[in-house]
Amino acid sequence: MSVGKVWLVGAGPGDPGLLTCRGREVLERAEVVIFDRLVGDGVLALMPRTARCIDVGKEGGRHPVPQREIEALIVREALNGHNVVRLKGGDPFLFGRGGEEIEALLAHDIPYEVVPGVASAIAAPECAGIPVTHRGLANSLHIVTAHTKEGGIAAQDYDALARLNGTLVFLMGATAIAEICSQLLARGFAADTPTAAVESGTTARQRALAGTLGDFEQKSQDFGLRPPAVILVGPAAALADRFAWRQKLPLWGKKVLVTRPANRQGRLSRMLRDLGAEVVEFPCIAAVPLETKLPPLGGHDWIGFTSVTGAECFFACLAAEGRDVRELGAAKIAAIGPATAAALRERGLRPDLVPAVYDGVHLAEELAGRGGSALLFRAFDGSPELTETLRARGVVFSEVPLYRTETLAAPFQPVNVDAVLFTSASTVRGFKKACPELEAPLACCIGAQTAREAERLGLKNIRVAARATLEDLINTLKEDGRS
Repeated sequence: MSVGKVWLVGAGPGDPGLLTCRGREVLERAEVVIFDRLVGDGVLALMPRTARCIDVGKEGGRHPVPQREIEALIVREALNGHNVVRLKGGDPFLFGRGGEEIEALLAHDIPYEVVPGVASAIAAPECAGIPVTHRGLANSLHIVTAHTKEGGIAAQDYDALARLNGTLVFLMGATAIAEICSQLLARGFAADTPTAAVESGTTARQRALAGTLGDFEQKSQDFGLRPPAVILVGPAAALADRFAWRQKLPLWGKKVLVTRPANRQGRLSRMLRDLGAEVVEFPCIAAVPLETKLPPLGGHDWIGFTSVTGAECFFACLAAEGRDVRELGAAKIAAIGPATAAALRERGLRPDLVPAVYDGVHLAEELAGRGGSALLFRAFDGSPELTETLRARGVVFSEVPLYRTETLAAPFQPVNVDAVLFTSASTVRGFKKACPELEAPLACCIGAQTAREAERLGLKNIRVAARATLEDLINTLKEDGRS
């Protein structure tokens, strides 16, 4: 068996948007992922469902998997021929012990690559509005670890730190604030020196505390500051209130799970991030095309499409069979909603009918009111409401299943989720199967049918979008923030 390769990837400070393009590229083709505690859920969600995931998380004072065992694990997996991604919070070489892991790889002639990451020492303060350097206030930056590799408070040369003219950034400093403040004050720092802390920076759980060196120990106790936290000392820390920007966004502080298929998440995720949400792309279903031969397309008054996926599968079948849309003849085109209509227009078909309410019942009612026969392209396991309504209204129709919906296993269990977004009843079923124990504090559903499935499966605090659009689905989150 050939030796595998190891990538030491900096996962950044938690926000998946701050994972580098190279980091994502490497992670998406990993066979084994060995990850740390501070890797954000949004980053973990990018792992392949086929990858074997190993949690070796460490936190201050607690090391369930000692560093030497982590190194041995990386080596063992690579020697077994696997492509291994060692996913590390922040940057691998900034107090990340990446060098020690490389020494272990070199000892066994294992090929490796280092993918730098965005460091929390800079990213966390910036997301709280604190520039680590600023003209006239701080012309240098000094990053210090507040803990040793054994878990105790690091012995610092505080006399040297006191002579530096710039911003001091202490990583892993939540439990060392008393030491930091007392030592700097003893070395001549003024008690009114601006001091700040950023807890869980770049995530929905981010909190910031501002004060001075003289009062910061007490303030942090009253605040209940918890790890992970970055501590900043220096004049630039005073800019936090003035420069703060993230908490002004309408969805700031919300961690949102997006459950729709992976190839359908991009636009929804971007909209949520633009509004300040922490997004975890957590597809619970996937569309699997069926080996279907299309029937003759002529002789129908209506051709109906009930999803974007159905439209895509239809055109894929046409191309595979060497056929084209001229076979549709004079048939009119119906689409269940604006997204499906847009997918059809992109391929040269302009829908003649989009119901006012974007669901199967209203599409059926509209078709029945227009008269004529219908040929429907949809999912094998699509909702029965469309066909039941057509039968009840006496419409002559036939349906062609082009794909089936497959439930995906969860690669990990997300934590501290504020809301879960559902764009179909099948995403609700997939979520409950993938995360049976995970409570959704807020279940945002794109339509009544999806909401009924959520209620049937025991979800609580269900909100239904006013219309079946992504914009209105997101509005349910905004409304929750105002309630």
